Amino acid sequence: MRTTSIYTTAKRLAAGLGLAALLAGPAVAQDKKVEILNVSYDIARELYVQLNPHFVAAWKAKSGETLEIKQSHGGSSRQARAIIEGLKADVVTFNQVIDIEALAQRGFVAADWNKRLPNNASPYYSLPSFLVRKGNPKNVKDWNDLIRKDVQSVFPNPKTSGNSRYTYLAAYAYALETNGRDQEKAKDFVRQLFANVPVFDTGGRAATTTFVEREIGDVLITFEAETNGIRREYGNDKFELVTPSTSILAEFPVAVVDKVAEQRGTKAVATAYLEWLYSPEAQELLAKNFNRVNDKAVMERNAALFPPVKLLRIEDVFGSWADIQKVHFADGGVLDQIYTKR
Repeated sequence: MRTTSIYTTAKRLAAGLGLAALLAGPAVAQDKKVEILNVSYDIARELYVQLNPHFVAAWKAKSGETLEIKQSHGGSSRQARAIIEGLKADVVTFNQVIDIEALAQRGFVAADWNKRLPNNASPYYSLPSFLVRKGNPKNVKDWNDLIRKDVQSVFPNPKTSGNSRYTYLAAYAYALETNGRDQEKAKDFVRQLFANVPVFDTGGRAATTTFVEREIGDVLITFEAETNGIRREYGNDKFELVTPSTSILAEFPVAVVDKVAEQRGTKAVATAYLEWLYSPEAQELLAKNFNRVNDKAVMERNAALFPPVKLLRIEDVFGSWADIQKVHFADGGVLDQIYTKR
């Protein structure tokens, strides 16, 4: 009887496995799936629904990874607090610097976050603008019309909404310009504006619902991109845009939440995601959604979407964001004083 050594049997088994591998063809790498969370301001939901698939495709082509970008939206300041309290954001795409600074002060975001990307880490910008009902029945043309007793304005609570903080600052800046920079007259102007607000919602989207669906108020004050988006969704026959003579340049800062991204191993894709927002493809999509961008070629192609307006820079009118927080938005600041006396 012939016998076969263990060594010979092993060789034959290895050969058989090798042949099977050859017949099966080259091994296919398992598709790696990655997930990140973008925590953003209230009215950016539809914008990022449009943007995200484009980056997902670009990342797949570059890395071979299948990326899922989850979204969380709410008032910008409330979103920052949620992250501090445990919401695991990989990136933030906010509408005011002060909320990212709050994260930086607590170690969630790098101290130099606004130097990591161009334009103070703001890939696009906007301004507070007006939306009125068709025919502009109250003949609203500028900020001074909003303090008339017969005009009700709708905008969210500046305590919870970055959107509304820009409204507050834009109105205050207008009052300073038209009253020789008299601080008391500016405070009184904003106090009269606030007295004409029928309801303070917590975020920009809720304010839009109040104005559009509940039909409360004569003027909705929100970002220019939102006013255009409402007309596109509900029809140009229902609303008209009014661009005030002056407004505040509203930056939309973005940052990687380093503390979370490093823990989750997502920093590379999170960084690439924010860098992509500056690409010609993303800048074109942003402009098509009525956001102003710093890409000159894109702005030239879309110039018809953006009426001329005198834009004031926050730093030129109010100083640093730290100054603004201390003087206007801190407990007992000018905003609280206005609320108390409205």
